[in-house]
Amino acid sequence: MSGSTKTMGAVTVGALIAVTGYTAALGSSGWLWFGWVVLCLITIGMAATRS
Repeated sequence: MSGSTKTMGAVTVGALIAVTGYTAALGSSGWLWFGWVVLCLITIGMAATRS
């Protein structure tokens, strides 16, 4: 994996932690989870094209 793909992976994991914390503290937000899923799919796409 290239450096940019690793960075996207780290951002995706960080976003998952943030969204999970937000959900635990303030309740679920569908838009946050939707945004995280989109970010995850972009990261997977980057990893697939770099391999």
